[in-house]
Amino acid sequence: MKNLILAFCISTICSFGQQLHKKKASLLGSPFEITVVATDSIKGEQFCNLAISEVKRIEHLISDWIPSSQISKVNQNAGVKAVVVDEEVFNLVERAIKVSQLTNGAFDISYASMDRIWKFDGSMKQMPTETEIKKSVERVGYQKIILNTEQKSIFLKEKGMKLGLGGIGQGYIADKIKALLISNGCTSGIVNVSGDINTWGFQINGEPWTVAIVNPLNKEKVFATFPLIDSAVETSGNYEKYVTFNGKRYSHIIDPRSGYPASGIISVSVFAKQTEIADAIATGVFVLGVDVGMNLINQINGIECIIIDDKGGVHYSKNIDLQSK
Repeated sequence: MKNLILAFCISTICSFGQQLHKKKASLLGSPFEITVVATDSIKGEQFCNLAISEVKRIEHLISDWIPSSQISKVNQNAGVKAVVVDEEVFNLVERAIKVSQLTNGAFDISYASMDRIWKFDGSMKQMPTETEIKKSVERVGYQKIILNTEQKSIFLKEKGMKLGLGGIGQGYIADKIKALLISNGCTSGIVNVSGDINTWGFQINGEPWTVAIVNPLNKEKVFATFPLIDSAVETSGNYEKYVTFNGKRYSHIIDPRSGYPASGIISVSVFAKQTEIADAIATGVFVLGVDVGMNLINQINGIECIIIDDKGGVHYSKNIDLQSK
């Protein structure tokens, strides 16, 4: 669940012939929004349409919901044979595995192999048994993803394995849109792919793009704002999809190592230069928990985060530049 604790402060004042252009769509099964600064409406529309086309292009490469995508072909051949993929798909999977190593498996794109034994639609009346939970993750494990660098092929060692790039793919798409629009002459914009947000340039009044952070336990109150100067932010949260058993709250974000839902955190916002890394790290931190997750963040240069725990407590990484409201 993303983008529910983020709000934007966007200037709409035209300056020196610059105009703000915005387009919304439903892409990847989620809200998508692109805002660009351009000299006229024709150019602004071109930039926005270019962004939407890039989403669709990448979706047809990496979506595990589209049977003809390259990732779907990898999944369909799990335990059978390696599948040659485009270099950008190969490199994305390779980077995802590196994040898995960094987070000790708390982030793992083979999570899609899990049996869906947890239900968060209100229908679940009791916890799965320990045996069911253990069995649900038997096919999960980034170590079972075999990459051939020369052939650019991906092989899943066991039948039933499946890759899902939802925890990194949307961030990757946001980064690719930014790079594409810059290369086509768009000097300023902000892209929001279901809560994976990246910016470049400045607003038309010369101010930075700004994001406001809201505590999901008190959604009416903004407690911090952050300027995003050529940088990205991503938020993962469980404040709407969870179950409670024996007084303990379990989120819809499952630890791929154990099969148990993550607990103790209701949202994580990660700031980085690239949305892709913010996307993946946010998921990993959510699973790792406040102490281990924050310790990891504090060891990585150029990445900061805000964690809100399930008691409403707010935790900041050591170099966070907080501007309180």
